Parts: sequence; C-alpha cells; structure tokens
Amino acid sequence: MTSKKRMPIGIDDFVKIRTNDFYYIDKTGMIKELLNNWGEVNLFTRPRRFGKSINMSMLRNFFEIGTDRSLFDGLAISKETELCEQYMGQFPVIFISLKQVNGSSYEKAEANIWRIIKSEARRFSFLLESDRLDEDDKKDFQDLRNGASLLDSSLNDLSYLLFKHYGKKVIILIDEYDAPLQRAWQNGYYDDMVLLIRQIFGYALKSNESLQFGVLTGCMRVSKESLFSDLNNSTMYTLVDEICDEWFGFTDEEVQRLLKDYDLSQYYDITKDWYDGYRIGTTDIYCPWDVINWCRQLLATSDREPKNYWANMSENDTVYRFIEMGGANARYDLEVLSEGKTVDKPLSFELTYKDIYSGTENLWSVLFTTGYLTQRGMNRDGTYRLAIPNREIRRVFREQVQKWFLREIEGGLQELYKAFDDGKAEKIESCINSCLKESISFMDGGNTEEQKESSYHMLLIGMAQGRPGWLVKSNREAGKGRADIIIINRLRNSGIIIEVKHTDDESKLQSRAEEACQQIKNMNYNEYFFGFQVNKTEEYGISFCGKTCRVMKK
Repeated sequence: MTSKKRMPIGIDDFVKIRTNDFYYIDKTGMIKELLNNWGEVNLFTRPRRFGKSINMSMLRNFFEIGTDRSLFDGLAISKETELCEQYMGQFPVIFISLKQVNGSSYEKAEANIWRIIKSEARRFSFLLESDRLDEDDKKDFQDLRNGASLLDSSLNDLSYLLFKHYGKKVIILIDEYDAPLQRAWQNGYYDDMVLLIRQIFGYALKSNESLQFGVLTGCMRVSKESLFSDLNNSTMYTLVDEICDEWFGFTDEEVQRLLKDYDLSQYYDITKDWYDGYRIGTTDIYCPWDVINWCRQLLATSDREPKNYWANMSENDTVYRFIEMGGANARYDLEVLSEGKTVDKPLSFELTYKDIYSGTENLWSVLFTTGYLTQRGMNRDGTYRLAIPNREIRRVFREQVQKWFLREIEGGLQELYKAFDDGKAEKIESCINSCLKESISFMDGGNTEEQKESSYHMLLIGMAQGRPGWLVKSNREAGKGRADIIIINRLRNSGIIIEVKHTDDESKLQSRAEEACQQIKNMNYNEYFFGFQVNKTEEYGISFCGKTCRVMKK
C-alpha cells in the first residue's frame, strides 16, 4: 500500500473508520454467513476487546434504511450483488449498547438504560411528522423519547412505531447485553436487574410482530438466568461453534497482511507468540485489540518489547479468586497451564453470575468465556482441552500467581532479607529454594534462555520489592551493559547486584551461577552506584533450573 492508514485504536464506529482513513480488516463476510444461518434472535458470545462493537456497527450500517452504500465499496460483501439488493439499506434498525450501563444501585443502572434507549429513540424524531402514525402513536413516541412510558416495553414500542412508519420489519441490535448483569452482581442488585433485562428482551425479541431479527453480543451466555427462557427462537454462537467463527478477532492471514501493509513482516513471529493462540470454532484467532496496539507501538515508537494490552490488571481478580479458592489441585492445574500444556475440563456455556464462585468447575468456564483460556479441541467424554492462549495471557497468570505466592511465603521472605543483610550466599540459596518448593512453576513458556530467565527475574523482583527500604531497579544500564537487578538499601547505604541465569540441566547450575558472577565483573555493573552514597556493594549470580537455584557471591 502506498499510503499508511491510521490505526483505529479504540474506535468501534464503522462509519468513522471507513470515512476517516483508518485501517479496516474486512469482516463484512459475516453479513452473508449470518443471513444464511440466522434465527430470529442471534447471540454471539466473545471475550472483551474482540471486535464485537465494530461488527455490530457494521451490521447497522449495512441494513439500515438510508445507509451510505459507498461505505461498503471494495469490501467482500459488495461482491454479493443479489444479497446487497435484497438487504442493504432495506430495514429500520434499532441499535443500543449496554456496555456503559453502570451504577452503585439499581435505580442508577435503570436510569442509565433509560438514557440509552431514549437517545436511540431521538434518532427517529421524524416519526413525530409521519403521516402513517396517528396522534396516539405520536404521543406514545413522545412519551418514549422523554422516558415517560414503560421501560420494559420500550424497545417493543419503538419497533412497532418504526414498522408502522416504514411498512418494513425492524432489526434490533443489542451490544454487550450482559454488561448490566455483571455490574449488578458486583453491586448487590442482581435479581432486580435480571428481572428488568428479561422483561425488556421478552417484549422486544419474543412474539414481536414488528421484528425481522435481532442480534446480541456479550461475553457470557446466561440462559439459566431465564433471560432467554421464553426465546425458543434464538440461535447461539459460542466460542466452540464453527459458524461465524472467523468474524470476531483477526485470522492469521489477516495479521500477516496487516504486518505486510505496514512493512512490519519481520515482527510476525513475535506477534504470533504474544497475541495469537485463541481458537474460536476451528479457526485460530488473534485478539484484535492487541494486534492494533502492538502495530501502533512499532510504528510510532522505538520500543520493540511487546506489551500486555488486553488485560487491565485491575480487572483480573477472577484469576486471583480462582487461585484462592482452588487449593492444591487448582494450583497444580495452573502449573501445567503455565508450562504451555493443556488440562481437560468440562465447560458450561450457561452460567449465571451467581454461579461463578460456587465451585472451581464453574471458574474454568468463566476463564474460558472471558478469554483467559482457550480450547484445543474436545475429548470423547465431552471435556475440553484447555490452554493459556499466548504469552500475553500467560504473563497475566504469572503475575496474579506471583501475588498469591509472595503472600504465602511472607515469613520466608524475612529470612531471605536477613540473609542478604548478612551477605550469606548459602543462606540466600536455602531461602529461595525453600520458597520455590511452595510455588507453582514460573515458566513463561518461552523458547529461548532469555525468555525463561525472565520468569525467574520477575520472581526475584517481586520478592525484593516487598522489603521496606529497598529501592529495586530492573534491567538498568550499568557499566558496559544492563544489570538484571540492582538494589539500593537506603537504610544501610549499601548496594546489591544480581545477575540471573537459567539452565535446563541441573548439573550446570554451578557453572551458570559462576558465569553470572563473571558477567557482573566483566561488564562493571557496580559502576551504577557511582554518585550514590553507597558504602558497600555485593554481587550475586543466581542460576535456576525448575524449582532449584544456585547462588554464588562474587
């Protein structure tokens, strides 16, 4: 491509992307597959940040009366001429997103939903001038716009008025339908919210004579909550279904083309290692949010180190809660997963939020549906082979597990700190080995020594940061290179340098630790302390193999 389009970071409006020179990976093939397989109600469950909202915006702009047909020029769907003639721009469309519904109380959340529906109704203010609506219809619409009618029947009422005006049935699109339920569960008004959402959906999507079809997206399928108990007209598309499996997220072919378009093909392997690994149906999928952010980083900065874009750590308490309640068996399973292996578990696709923490069996399903785990196929007994999808999510697990681990060994850390104060390498080694025996594996699943060393490096950083008075630096320029770990003990005016090595051969622990010490000397890492009020420095080489370490003091 001769000119480089901008990366659509955080933009989920199809029109904005298509009219403002943003890069767009063509997902319009979804329209054809949806029309070939649709039911009256179509529910897609996908993890967050997998392109649900942009696809819903795309559907709206394809079907809605008055659409700009040029938005689809050059895209896959434009080649389906008969389908476009029959469906493009032929239907009234109601489109609401419940993504932002929040509130510390039911009343505030209900007001948020009303605000969203009223805002959508005001898009159709021309109904007040319609010669196909009588005065009662117009009064009903005015009440709807002002929030003076019944919330539970609001979408049904709006669809009826649009049908009467256009003489065409209505398509209803509801994005992130389960977001209000999650927040209601967190804030203690869950039962009330379930009742409200069930009523709204029941009126809008069941026995609605004005409905052509509906499409909903969310993270979880929540049938047991009776949201869909009356909707025997629904078609579900989960993470294990093959139909429409390629339309949310990026395929490998799409990522290769994206990288080529921006002259970034040399980063394909690292992109795949970090952000690929999901399997939806039978298709391998990348998280689109990650890929777009990663490409922007490569284009706009000199930083070539992949980042964790998908997981906001403040939202990852599910992993921590899982470790807390899972006991030894769950921690063993996490060790297996963190080593890049699979575990066989049954999955439930119809959980309620009340069920999430009622047992570890349910948490496997939650971790799967929310994108922390993916599947590598089904076993004959109906269980699924679950795996951590990529290095990005493996790091989430590792950091959450490390928090648990450090808390569990808090007493042992005091001994470790004293051993450093006394400068006793053998005692330091004994303390670290004792801690490692209580841990799960901290392997990061990498293929190189550098990647494997990184896991132990981060473990030591976590241990060191728990000591008051220690200023801990990681990968800092020092002497003629970068030292792995530098510690300034501000209470003792002393300094510590640690170089970390890894080996797969336990017999080489000694030589690798000696190698680490020699590297500290050769690279003059202790020059880092020039300019600091440091009276004494100590240098340690620490090598790791599995759950065993060797500590050498220079």
